[in-house]
Amino acid sequence: MNRNHRAQGQGGFTLLELLVSMAILAFMMVIAWSTISSTANTKVHTQEVSERTHELRVAMAMMVRDFGHAYLSANEDQNRTERRTMFVGQPKGDVDELRFSTMGHRLMWADTDESEQTLIAYYEAEDREDSSKTNLIRHESRRLSNEQWEREPADKEVLLRDITKVKFEYFEWRDEEWKERWNSTQADAEAGRLPTRVKITVTAKLPSGNDITLTTQARINLQEELRFFAN
Repeated sequence: MNRNHRAQGQGGFTLLELLVSMAILAFMMVIAWSTISSTANTKVHTQEVSERTHELRVAMAMMVRDFGHAYLSANEDQNRTERRTMFVGQPKGDVDELRFSTMGHRLMWADTDESEQTLIAYYEAEDREDSSKTNLIRHESRRLSNEQWEREPADKEVLLRDITKVKFEYFEWRDEEWKERWNSTQADAEAGRLPTRVKITVTAKLPSGNDITLTTQARINLQEELRFFAN
């Protein structure tokens, strides 16, 4: 009988062994959950970065297209305070402000009374739904005039939401250097000229709160004023 009792005792688990086994199992479950959670978070972060990067690239591609159609005309009153054609860019806080004339407006209807000439402006504006966020606005006025550009009818759209910084730099081919500002309307600056390239640097917020920064360059095809002389 003693022999049977010893066999039964050897075949079971002691309380200490059971506690150790449960502790090991719990530790393994914690490790497994941590791995699964980390993988899920990494996947979400990767998707956020991918979507945000795509949004930035689409917006910057539109800006590159706008710059490619920039132009100046000498066929207007050069004494006007407000020029019909211009290229004026200047630093302004974290988001630079820029306005310029282009030939890039796309006509929506055949035989419509619209000009291909337009004024493009980029500037910051507070988000209407969340005042803590700043958006980059694309302003397009389809009528070039000698009035203040802010007062002219225009289409305005949010080009980029929740931005932190937008910086424009202009390449001066004469000095072979990048400049922080450009003004084609001032005689003591870059009168009657356009930069050959524009560098665009955008920093925006990810949903996680981290920043993402992208940089690209746009080439301007025309640097000198267009001149048409009557016979």
